Amino acid sequence: MQEGEYHQFVISDEQSGKRLDKALAELLPDVSRSRLRGLIDDKALTLNGLTCTEASRKVAKGHTIELNVPAPEEAEPEAEDIPLDIVFEDEHMLVINKPVGLVVHPGAGNYTGTLVNALLHHCKDELSGIGGVMRPGIVHRLDKETSGLMVVAKTDQAHSGLAAQLEDRSLSRIYTALVVGVPVPMKGHVDMPIGRDPRNRLKMSIKGKNGKPAKTHYHIQKTYGDQFSLVKCTLESGRTHQIRVHMQAIKHPLVGDPLYGPQDTAVRGAVKRAGFAPEIAEKLIKFPRQVLHAGSIGFIHPVTDVAMRYDAPLPDDISKLLKIFN
Repeated sequence: MQEGEYHQFVISDEQSGKRLDKALAELLPDVSRSRLRGLIDDKALTLNGLTCTEASRKVAKGHTIELNVPAPEEAEPEAEDIPLDIVFEDEHMLVINKPVGLVVHPGAGNYTGTLVNALLHHCKDELSGIGGVMRPGIVHRLDKETSGLMVVAKTDQAHSGLAAQLEDRSLSRIYTALVVGVPVPMKGHVDMPIGRDPRNRLKMSIKGKNGKPAKTHYHIQKTYGDQFSLVKCTLESGRTHQIRVHMQAIKHPLVGDPLYGPQDTAVRGAVKRAGFAPEIAEKLIKFPRQVLHAGSIGFIHPVTDVAMRYDAPLPDDISKLLKIFN
């Protein structure tokens, strides 16, 4: 955000009745809730034209919020000794198997403990600067709760070469997802633009404003009771939450997805139709993250021109979950 950036919001039905700080957190997902409370304490916010310093105050539909958000002071990330699962490394680049829960780069609310902090410790000064001071070496991202393979550039030459392959779609990324239902046909694609959801800034949507082209190829690998499917998804583009949004759009949302996932009643209904034990539904509902794993990545080495491909098995949490169907 830019220094002195001004925001104005009108509370909708979705935020009505919520605490002021919680409603603001939904409206400004890139700003941490603690920082928003600090801004409220600093008298940077007005509610219906009057200064409001009560973060716990309830808001109602039609209330108008005005807020000036100064730019956060971004300190250069520090190196941290965080273990990395390195699949490949040479003087030009790395392939990392990112675990669940690891944020890729520093940002609001996550200035430490990220993949970038770990890379700075491991690589010392050998990381590409193209991504900027907050994202050295980062060519592409995975969501915090998505596990799997990523490429990281040590040199600007490697970064440029890998980014070009992302752009021309020659860098292959294949994901595994567990979805509700069985898509028809069993092998197909979803070609729908993706943009920010106009009603919820935390989400992306095929109905979002200024949507960018997005295409996901899918192929069913296995079905469970004709009510759940293990699906391979290959990206042509790389939009935020792309697979999660596209699978929801075709009525087959990812199990465990906190933003786009199925309703609990839909999971219970699918389990019942499949003839599975009721406790299976509870395990699926309580799974703490979207069942999505970046299991394969392929590219041409940006310096040596050697074709490379790496695979990472499903992590333990997903493997254990799938066993409940047996």
